[in-house]
Amino acid sequence: MDSIQEQIEKLKKEKHAVILAHYYVPGEVQDVADEIGDSFYLSKKAKESDADILVFAGVSFMGESAKILNPTKKVLLPVPEADCPMAHMADARRIARMREQYEDLAVVCYINSTAELKTLSDVCVTSANAVRIVKALPNRNIFFLPDGNLAAYVAEQVPQKHVICNDGFCPVHKRITPQDVLRAKEQHPGAQFLVHPECTRDVLALADFIGSTSEIISFVENSPESEFIIGTETGVFHEIYLRCPDRVLYPVMEEQSCEGMKRITLESVLKCLQQESGEVFLEESVSRRASHALDEMLRLAKA
Repeated sequence: MDSIQEQIEKLKKEKHAVILAHYYVPGEVQDVADEIGDSFYLSKKAKESDADILVFAGVSFMGESAKILNPTKKVLLPVPEADCPMAHMADARRIARMREQYEDLAVVCYINSTAELKTLSDVCVTSANAVRIVKALPNRNIFFLPDGNLAAYVAEQVPQKHVICNDGFCPVHKRITPQDVLRAKEQHPGAQFLVHPECTRDVLALADFIGSTSEIISFVENSPESEFIIGTETGVFHEIYLRCPDRVLYPVMEEQSCEGMKRITLESVLKCLQQESGEVFLEESVSRRASHALDEMLRLAKA
C-alpha cells in the first residue's frame, strides 16, 4: 500500500491541486507542500497559481485570503476549525470611531485577520512588508490592527507617521518574556537572539535581529554564526535545518507552538484531497471588498 505521502502526491496530480504550507505547520506537512513560506509569500503564490484546487495547510484566515485572491478556484482547508486567535482581535466599531476622529487615516490590516476585518481596511500587510508599506502610504495617521506589538514596532521604524495601535496579540509571541530571553542567553552565551516583531517591545529590545519568519530563516542561512536562540514559533526550525543542517537552534522557552497550526497533519491533508473537504466559501460582497486591501498590499509591495 502506498504511503500517505505517495497518496498525497498522486491526488495532487489527478486533481491538479497544489499544497501551500506555512512555516508553522508540522515538518512532515511542509515536506509534501508545493510552496512553503510566510503569509506574504503564500499570498503571492496563491494569486499566481494555475492549479484548480488550492489546499492551504494553515489556519482559517489563510484559506480566506487565498479564496479572496482566487474567487474562481476551489480553496480547501485540511482543518477548517484551526484558527488564529489574533485574527479576531479587532472591533468594527473602533475602526469606525477612528475614521470619524481622523480625516487623514489609513486602516492598515495585518494579514493575520478575518476576511470581515479586511473589508474594513485600506490595505493589508505582513510582518515582512509592514514597515515598507506604511512608509509608502500617503496618510500620516495609521490605525494598525489587529496586532498591537507589530504596530508598536512599525511605529518605531516609521516615526514620521502617527501609528495608532490596536490591543490584539499573538498568544505564542506574547508568551515570551524578557526573563525567558535572559535565561536562554545565560544558558547559551554564544547564541544570537532572533525574534519576530509580534513579540513585546521589551523582548525586541534584547534582540540581535528582528524579522518575519522568512527573514529569520534567511538571517540564519546567511550568518557566519552557528548558534541561534529563535524567538518565534518553532515550526521554522524545520526549514532552517533543511537549508543549514549544521546550525544549532534553541527555543526561548518550551511553549513556542501555535495550537492551530499544529492541528494540520498529513492525515488531514490526505482526507482533504480525497474528499475535497474543508472548502472555503465567502459571500461575494465580502470577497470583493476584502480583495481591495489584499490587492493594495501586492501592488505596494511590488512597487
